[in-house]
Amino acid sequence: MDLLEHLALGFSVAFTLQNLAYCLLGCLLGTLIGVLPGIGPVPTIAMLLPITYVLPPVAGLIMLAGIYYGAAYGGSTTAILVALPGETAAVVTVLDGHQMARNGRAGAALAIAALGSFFAGCVATIVIAGFAPPLAEVAFKFGPAEYFSLMVLGLIGAVVLASGSLPKAVCMILLGLLLGMVGTDVNSGVARYDFGIPELQDGIDFAAVAMGVFGFAEIMSNLELKDKRVSLTGKIGSLYPNKQEFKEAWPACVRGTAVGCALGILPGGGAVLSSFASYTLEKKLSKTPERFGRGHPAGLAGPESANNAGSQASFIPLLTLGIPGNAVTALMIGAMMIHNIQPGPQVMSSHPDLFWGLIVSMWIGNMMLVILNLPLVGLWVKLLNVPYRVLFPAILVFCTIGVYTLNYNVFDIWVTAAFGMVGYIWMKLGCEGAPLLLGLVLGPMMEENFRRAMLLARGDFTTFVTRPLSMSLLLAALALVVLVALPSIRKKREEAFVEED
Repeated sequence: MDLLEHLALGFSVAFTLQNLAYCLLGCLLGTLIGVLPGIGPVPTIAMLLPITYVLPPVAGLIMLAGIYYGAAYGGSTTAILVALPGETAAVVTVLDGHQMARNGRAGAALAIAALGSFFAGCVATIVIAGFAPPLAEVAFKFGPAEYFSLMVLGLIGAVVLASGSLPKAVCMILLGLLLGMVGTDVNSGVARYDFGIPELQDGIDFAAVAMGVFGFAEIMSNLELKDKRVSLTGKIGSLYPNKQEFKEAWPACVRGTAVGCALGILPGGGAVLSSFASYTLEKKLSKTPERFGRGHPAGLAGPESANNAGSQASFIPLLTLGIPGNAVTALMIGAMMIHNIQPGPQVMSSHPDLFWGLIVSMWIGNMMLVILNLPLVGLWVKLLNVPYRVLFPAILVFCTIGVYTLNYNVFDIWVTAAFGMVGYIWMKLGCEGAPLLLGLVLGPMMEENFRRAMLLARGDFTTFVTRPLSMSLLLAALALVVLVALPSIRKKREEAFVEED
């Protein structure tokens, strides 16, 4: 009965005119940046982060969430029609989705992707509503030692389950942790690593770093690339899959949803890993694996469902434990902090309107995305003809104004520009910015909980292994490290993302 009451509260919050408008805006922006290659949800949310300062907390988070899962829808449209994935998780969609389009089944492919994503999004929303409250109850039993151990597990999980070089990811996380220490020490009041610069005494602004690493660096990287956009020849055709396509697609859709929900909850899982894992699963279960890559509906339905389910399931650790599982949820934590909302299990009790309004808005957003994507296919494809050289000045100005309005401080613009240059160099070296962002967000929280735990234990380091829950979390982190160190596991991890390259 409590769940029904909470959902009723969520519907009353989400169905206000203001929140519906921001949900629609987020879905539109998400679809747009999913369609346009080279932008992606992380840079867009980083750019829009300052805007949430002037919005009510619920409206701001609903809009940012809409951008995140809206990008998953938009990325599939161009992946199917022009073999150009708008964002990373849509890379797998190209393999069979575009082949269906080339076989004259573009409309059916778009419908399978949209309906599969809608089904997965609805199931993921139910999973969040069902599993979040009990997880939050468990989280209330966490002390400082447990929170520290949980954050250690989160960081290690994000490294192990994400793509890319392990040593580079570890280095980026450590750098993020160090950057999180810049500013005034909470306990002693002593300035640390400020190099005599007064503006650094309050720490490095999270939004400035995110906008530099993901916004400015992406712009510089995209300016190097020549547009390779092509138009789909022929008609899109009927938007209705035939009986055979539906028969092959729906079981894959169910399995993909299950994979996405399971992997999305894990730190570092999210949409990308879910889509690749689902494609591998479908290929292994199929009686005709040779059809994959040639327009098999299951090769499209599974990854698309996993993609959307993974995107939304990643909100579970964010809403229940206050732990970001990927760069997007780290930015969402940044948005909460802008409004002085402490992420974690207390959000459910102290801000129930925010918690349940956000969950219900995901279901509404999925409905909006189905309505937006299928009828407006022609419009989204036309947007591909807009040259990037026309887009980037507007993006650059938008970023600069956004970061300035946070504190009305020119120093933040210089910080953003500096991290933009450094972020561009990191991209050239193959270093991902997401681990840095996770380290920057979790660093101060880890330090605070570590010092609290040591204070309560009177300096006894064994408190982290004598408390059962804390020890279990540290053992899980150690198990992840041992597993990824095994040659066979490491090889499979490297092969999991081979299609991405």
